[in-house]
This record gives sequence, C-alpha cells and structure tokens, in this order.
Amino acid sequence: MRHPTRPIFLSGASRVAGLLLAASCLSSAWAQAPATPSAPPAAAPAATAGIQSANIMDVKPEASAEPGYASQTNGERGKVQPGNNAPMWRQVGAGVSGFSSLPPSQAPEAGNLIQPFVQYPGSSLTNAGEAWRQVRNNWLIPYGGALLLIVLGAIALFYVSKGTIKQHGANTGRKIERFTPFERSAHWSNAIAFCILAISGIVIAFGKYFLLPVLGLTLFGWLSYALKNLHNFAGPVFAVSLVIIFVTFVRDNLPSRGDLTWLLKGGGLLSGKEVPSHRFNAGEKLVFWAGVFALGLVVVGSGFVLDKLLPGLSYERGTMQIAHMVHAAATVLMMALFIGHIYIGTIGMEGAYQGMKTGYVDETWAREHHEYWADDIQAGRIPAQRSEATAPGQTVRV
Repeated sequence: MRHPTRPIFLSGASRVAGLLLAASCLSSAWAQAPATPSAPPAAAPAATAGIQSANIMDVKPEASAEPGYASQTNGERGKVQPGNNAPMWRQVGAGVSGFSSLPPSQAPEAGNLIQPFVQYPGSSLTNAGEAWRQVRNNWLIPYGGALLLIVLGAIALFYVSKGTIKQHGANTGRKIERFTPFERSAHWSNAIAFCILAISGIVIAFGKYFLLPVLGLTLFGWLSYALKNLHNFAGPVFAVSLVIIFVTFVRDNLPSRGDLTWLLKGGGLLSGKEVPSHRFNAGEKLVFWAGVFALGLVVVGSGFVLDKLLPGLSYERGTMQIAHMVHAAATVLMMALFIGHIYIGTIGMEGAYQGMKTGYVDETWAREHHEYWADDIQAGRIPAQRSEATAPGQTVRV
C-alpha cells in the first residue's frame, strides 16, 4: 500500500488517457452551467483532520431503536444483542427472585441474590444488605463501643475519687439472711451466663479493632469461632435464668415508699449518707425493670430469632438483619446498665459481695444500706432467716 503523500508515476499512455478524461469532465460541466452569472458559491467548511471524539453515553447500539428496547426481557434482548444480560441483572439488582426448586419453607429466599431497597434507621435508601452494613458500621459499632468506654471511664473516675463505700458502724455479729441458696444459685447462673455472652459479644463485635492486631489472624479467628459457639450455648441458659430471676425477685422490686426520694438524691452516693430503702433500693429496682425485664425481653427475643429458635418464623435475610440490629442495640444498653450493678456488687460497696457469696449480711450493714428492710425485720414483718439451713459459725438474728 502506497503512502498517500508519495507521488505516483504513470506511463506515457496512462498520462494521455488521464488528460483526455479530465478534459471530457470539464467540458461536460461547462455545458451544463447556467448561462446567467450567479453569485459565487459559499465557501465549504474546512474538513477537520484526524479522528473525531464521541461521548460513549450518547452512542446507542442499533438495537436500541427496537420498540420496547428498555423493557425487553432477557430472552428478547438476546435476540437483538446476543450476550447482553442487562435485563437479568436489572432484575437481580431490583430484588426480583428467580426460579428455584428448593421449597420456600426451607429456603424462602432461594433465587434472590440481592435484596430490595429499604431504608433502615440511620442508613441511606439502598438495598437491604448495604443498609444493614451502614447501620452496623456507622452507628452500632462506633457509638456502642463509645458508650461502653464512657461507662467504664465514669466508674473508674468515681472509684478513684470516692473509693469503696465503707461500712461506718462495727459489725454486731448478728447475721441476716439476705439471699437464700435458691436465690443465689439463680443469680450466679444468670451472672455467669451474662459474662460469657458479654465477653464473647464484645470480641465478636469489636475484637478486630483491639485483638486482631495483637493475636494475629489465625489465633483471632480460632478465638472468635470458639466464643461464637459459647455465645450460642450460653444464650438459652441466660434466658431461662432470667425468667427465674424475674419470678424470684419481682415482689421485692415493686415500687414502694422512699424510691422517688432515693432517685432524686442519687442514693446518697455523692453526699456520703445513704438514703433509706427496702430490701432493694430504687437503683436496684431500676436495673431490675429496665435491664432484667425490658431489655432482657428484647435481648432474649432477638437472640432467639438469630439462633432460629422461634417456630413458625420465616428466617429471611431481612428478618435476621432487623433482629441483629435490635439485639446489638439492646445488649449494649444492657451491658452498660449491668456494669454499674456489677461494680456496686463487688468493689463498689463493702460487704455487698459477701451477701451474694454467703447469703448473709451483718445487721449493721443492713441498717446502713437498707434501713427500711432492717426495720421490717426488727418489727417481725420479715423473717431474718428464710431458709431452713443456717450458715456455719453464724448467729442469725431472730
């Protein structure tokens, strides 16, 4: 192929033939020209050299001229544009379920790759899987973790500034049975299950931020898997013990005189003089009704959904996503509430842990921390010994 700018050399005969052809064309054009003079023709636009650019979004395939192109099915599109599966992927993105031979009772979402668009609280309007991810990563993880750290920090500051709440009077040696063996066994079963659930839940939710860099991927993966199984087994134990706790202690956690005063004065934690209360003060009642009853009901119910323990429920992805968000929010609030309860029951108050460990407290302790309860025992309205067995080496007040 010759270069277009390279001159072409012709033979003599070819030159003559070319000249004759050119003359013939010129004479024909002269003969057909009008006799009267006309205005000179307008200058033709100069041709632009090179390849012209084009916006690919403005270039449509010829098949787009077909009637109903935008609404074609995948089979119809395959006839005009073989290999173009746009209609199928458009349906996939819209959450349309395809055909599946699996029964809906076993696989209710078989054939559905991408969920339809929703807007969960705190997410944008997008497909349900992405909306759940936004809620978890943008709200539950950062704000839930921050709440737990704030509670731990506040308790640490209070302990450093105030220390353990001491018993002011001397022990009398006369013991009052605060918790029966059955009550203590129910409490410790619930407490142990709660600790397993809380620790495993924290590692599963936040572990990759503070444990993964330390342990490495292999060890952290093994630990997460083990704690996940512990979490699933401890959940039902926690649920059963929570019901027993509620039935056992509900009577002494009903509202009574002095509760509002206790709340308004903050239990006397800042003043140093504890406000009189019955067997359980208003703070303990708040933990009971808000943590054990309300949050416990939400946590256990959503946990049963995640474990697929509720019969007759269709366990679709949307159901599990909502259950997870509810479960995560409720458990963080429960942990924040129970952290304060654990603090007061251990290092926060002198003699409180012994009461749950042995079941007995000294008469002085009862009067200083639960004055109305001590008065009821002294008046004989409540027995000082409620179980049959007496702790060895202890003199029970009668």
